[in-house]
Amino acid sequence: MIKPTRPENENERQAELERYRILDTDTEQAYDDLLTIIASICDAPMGSVTLVDNDRQWFKARRGLDVSETPRDVAFCAHAILEPDKVFEVPDSHADPRFADNPFVTGNPNIRFYAGAPLLTESGNALGTLCVMDTVPRQLSAGQSDALVRLSRQVVALMELRKAYKKLQHHLVERDWYETQLKRYQEELEQENAALAEQSRTDVLTGLPNRRAFNAALDTAIANAANGRALHVAVVDIDHFKLINDLHGHAAGDETLAAIGRAIHSQRGTHGFAARLGGEEFALFMTDLGAMTAELQCEYIREAVQSLPVNVPATVSIGLAAYRADDTTATLCSRADEALYAAKRGGRNRVVIAEDAAPPKASAARH
Repeated sequence: MIKPTRPENENERQAELERYRILDTDTEQAYDDLLTIIASICDAPMGSVTLVDNDRQWFKARRGLDVSETPRDVAFCAHAILEPDKVFEVPDSHADPRFADNPFVTGNPNIRFYAGAPLLTESGNALGTLCVMDTVPRQLSAGQSDALVRLSRQVVALMELRKAYKKLQHHLVERDWYETQLKRYQEELEQENAALAEQSRTDVLTGLPNRRAFNAALDTAIANAANGRALHVAVVDIDHFKLINDLHGHAAGDETLAAIGRAIHSQRGTHGFAARLGGEEFALFMTDLGAMTAELQCEYIREAVQSLPVNVPATVSIGLAAYRADDTTATLCSRADEALYAAKRGGRNRVVIAEDAAPPKASAARH
């Protein structure tokens, strides 16, 4: 294990940290919320809002960690603050001589992956990090890394709010000005938090909800279906999408994905919820529709995609399944998937209902 060195500006950094008077304070919901959002975006089981003190790292917020502080000499975050202008990432601690025999790597909580964005003040001092961790080797995507940096700035904004509040207590004559500043900071924070929360549930390319949002919405729909409301799930897959990418390039593939996403959204119907599950796969659930109407809605989607005015023609195959008593999200989607595979085997560009999935049976309008 290689112990972290001290930043050249350590004395200045430590003095600024102490001015915030935040060490050893109680937990606060706002910090917990920011940590929950970034952990969700990064799909990480562990994380913390960490402040690096003189001889320890202390957690203002923590997730998946049993202790409130650890020695600075074994802290990943103490390494991260040495490079304050970028995200510090350790893809696999077992392969990194700085951490391979670190007690928090070899023992509980068994950290294999770490990524931390320094908490950088306006004066350029890194007071700690907003970080996420996992027990398996991995790397952040560009979008996850960007979100980590953005939310680290929000942690610093919260700290500034706290410092401003302390000043407010000592300057009651300036109360109106401080309250205005606090309100402005809070509104800005809430707006960005809302945007980041929405980002964690939205597919960037198509603008549709992502798999996480779809599953959450479908759980609610299934609960309603258990009380007698009709529910159908359709899984939509673009035919020969790899060939589109290979022949026309990924830019054309992205254009095709976006156009098909718009078509599915526009044809989802009044009671439909459409999402992109990932890759070339989309999903749709429809409530309060009979079996024939749900199938017809899928046919509308299939025909709309086939008629898209795009440079690269495309078609979709669709598997449709109706809710059955005691269905879960997993079992209902699994039957829709089976119907989708039957549609693929049956020649593609068609809708197949789960009950007809073996052998595949398409409606008269399919080809």
